Amino acid sequence: MKTFIATLMPMLTLFICIAIGFFIGKSKILPDNAGKTIAKMETWIFCPALNFMTMVRFCTIESIGTHSINIVMSAFGVALSIFIAICLSHLFVKENSPERGIYAYALAFSNGGYMGDPIVLALFGEVGLSYYKLFYLPFSLMINSWGISVLTPSVQNKNSIWRRLLNMPTISMLLGMTIGLTGLGNYLPTFLTDSLDTLKVCMGPVAMLLAGITISKYNLISMLKKGKVYIASAFRLVLLPIVIVSFMFGLKALASEMFSLKISNDILFLTFFATAMPLGLNTVVFPEAYGGNPETGASMAIISHTLCVISIPILYAVMVTTFGTPFI
Repeated sequence: MKTFIATLMPMLTLFICIAIGFFIGKSKILPDNAGKTIAKMETWIFCPALNFMTMVRFCTIESIGTHSINIVMSAFGVALSIFIAICLSHLFVKENSPERGIYAYALAFSNGGYMGDPIVLALFGEVGLSYYKLFYLPFSLMINSWGISVLTPSVQNKNSIWRRLLNMPTISMLLGMTIGLTGLGNYLPTFLTDSLDTLKVCMGPVAMLLAGITISKYNLISMLKKGKVYIASAFRLVLLPIVIVSFMFGLKALASEMFSLKISNDILFLTFFATAMPLGLNTVVFPEAYGGNPETGASMAIISHTLCVISIPILYAVMVTTFGTPFI
């Protein structure tokens, strides 16, 4: 019941924000280009503020040293996730198109930030959340580099890859890592950190408002009839978490056998929360911001965030039964 309630609360926030965005879009209160403007604010203000402050606070020499094994294992996990996602995306979309990039991103990364953070916080408190944030670092790095690059349309010139990789979310993350690792975060003025903290909390709600505004442009019934999105949601919510958690279990056993490293089962639960969340909202934000088609991403958001209310509590119960109660 506790897990169900922890999942239900962010879900209610999600649907309220999406419903408001949908109403605003349908009522034509905002101008036609409002969606693109909001998406630009997400990519240039709110997302960079979140990335910067997260890295400044959690990416320190001390924290990296303490959680180095978890971070290394997370890197292996995210590498496997991306490999599987790239392979599956070719099955979902045969032609080389922006839609294939959307499926590749959605299958590689869940909404482990906005959905994962409040669930971990509710279950394990701030200490557990700090563990999770550090474990999630490799995921964050790949989301804000490779992930954003596959969501943004390519520019037909030799610099297109670098233009897509060196985006504002990536730059803000690298800057935050530099400040965090050098300890300069302790000397940042309070007015600056308070301002960025205020801006970063807008990332999730504004992204959901944008999803609602985007959905309002399309036929809702037709979006719910996208069969491939249901299959992708099943992969994202059930099959991929099972595969990645099983891989981490094998990696943990291998480390124990070969290097006598005793790794807690907590690593399996951290992996679960990072991979079993619904499809992320970046599949709406970045295509909208860079002139792509956000319809598929909006459909993914609606369908997967609804189904996760059932999938997350059930899978978590299976995890506890199989591996015991985590001690994060």
